[in-house]
Amino acid sequence: MEIKNLLNGNLNLSDLENHEISKNTSAFDGLGKEKVEALKKSISEINDMVKGREFLSNQIFEEGEKIKNEINSLIMENERTPLADKRDVMREKNDLNHKKIEISELQLNERISCWKDIAQLKKELREYERELNEKEERSKMFAKIMEEN
Repeated sequence: MEIKNLLNGNLNLSDLENHEISKNTSAFDGLGKEKVEALKKSISEINDMVKGREFLSNQIFEEGEKIKNEINSLIMENERTPLADKRDVMREKNDLNHKKIEISELQLNERISCWKDIAQLKKELREYERELNEKEERSKMFAKIMEEN
């Protein structure tokens, strides 16, 4: 209403200078809180995703180790079989060793993929944390300004 009167020429700027700013900040309390809460939730979810990705990678690596141990057992069993043809034993041993190499390659690729995924998640996490810090600092600054008035 006062602004309307000012525009119509019914109110002077000097009248507004004496007008005190309300110290009631309840209207501003909710301002930005939703965004801050959303950022906190996103940060928490990303941390959970990093932990989940590490867990998954470790499970894959452990499974690969189990399979390689089983292959080693098969190789040892085949070497102890007296009736087996040496060429067949050598061929099977080579095939099994090749499988071990493939599993090791898969494990290595999984480690690299895990590292890349986690690096991407942490980059995203840093962005959210930076944004959260900015929002919290603005909120503190606003609260301080409102206290001074």
